[in-house]
Amino acid sequence: MDQDQLWDAETARRYDTPGTGMFAPEVLGPTVDRLAALAEGGRALELAIGTGRVAVPLAERGVPVVGIELSRPMVDQLRTKVDEATIPVVVGDMATSRAPGEFTLVYLVYNTISNLLTQESQVECFRNAARHLAPGGRFVIELWIPELRTLPPGVEATVWHVEDGYIGLDTYDVLHQRVVSHHFRFDDGRQATLGRSPHRYVWPAELDLMAQLAGFALESRHADWSGAELTAGSRSHVSVYQLL
Repeated sequence: MDQDQLWDAETARRYDTPGTGMFAPEVLGPTVDRLAALAEGGRALELAIGTGRVAVPLAERGVPVVGIELSRPMVDQLRTKVDEATIPVVVGDMATSRAPGEFTLVYLVYNTISNLLTQESQVECFRNAARHLAPGGRFVIELWIPELRTLPPGVEATVWHVEDGYIGLDTYDVLHQRVVSHHFRFDDGRQATLGRSPHRYVWPAELDLMAQLAGFALESRHADWSGAELTAGSRSHVSVYQLL
């Protein structure tokens, strides 16, 4: 399944969940706070801007935001919130497309770099971020840490989240460093809906090497947007790279 099929009009319509999930204030607030501070009064570029979950509140904080987004339906959903003058968007691949101008901050949130399914395209994404940044600018990535420690020999799937009406599980192809996330949503009836998305998982150390190839150095890494310490048990990280 290619990215155009994944991020279609139906997905765009149900992507926003105001006030809950990744739109919950306790999730979104620290993200916007940290990015606004890292922008240091300059312009920000969001790769894979989607429906503007982060870009809209960041722009409301006074940070000029530009986006790159592959999915036209996601951009259409963004346009129900803000116009092109407020948040300009270039429709294209985040690994290769160029947005006009220079930026102090480029950011890529919520595991989205893993949507690029080859190591080569992920490296190119770093290089594209570097092309957009002023000297000393920062590239910020939010990414989950693969849960391979919970995968016993011979077992190919892990359940990573369970709540009322939802089960999330990942199936791994460790030989090719691939994972498919399966999202089961259901109510009290007998039927469930299934959504799937393929990813290439990346360890933090591999991410750091990609950064070096593109001319970045790791500035900081934390377990979340609030700056919690990264530990062996952390499930994700927020990494800040500075262009040398």
